[in-house]
Amino acid sequence: MRGSNEPKVARARQLRKVENDAEEKLWSELRARRLNGHKFIRQLPIGPYFADFACREANLVVEVDGSQHANRSRDRYRDETMNRNGWSVLRVWHADVLKSRKSVLDTIVAALDGRLDRKMIAVDVKFLPSSASETR
Repeated sequence: MRGSNEPKVARARQLRKVENDAEEKLWSELRARRLNGHKFIRQLPIGPYFADFACREANLVVEVDGSQHANRSRDRYRDETMNRNGWSVLRVWHADVLKSRKSVLDTIVAALDGRLDRKMIAVDVKFLPSSASETR
């Protein structure tokens, strides 16, 4: 039913208008299939959450985190919820998008190509594949 999604669509539109500088710069690289032909969308509703960026064909969510996201249990729960809904989650740092955008894009391509280790956690990136992608 279309009417039941209207509040989520309105909220997604609102979030798109208030993107931070890192999200704007990353979006300029992801939009219009600019990253190896993969189609990304912004602020996709997944359960009660809105993914910063999502590639439906790869079931990949890319979240841009600022320092407020360091070691937060809320982010863990959000990631687990997205995983349960079939999405792999790649978290990148706001500062890395601004200072090392090519490395961030290379990491996103590696996730899209299935070249990131399962549940990889590093200083600059955190990747949590969905359980469905673990069986591939």
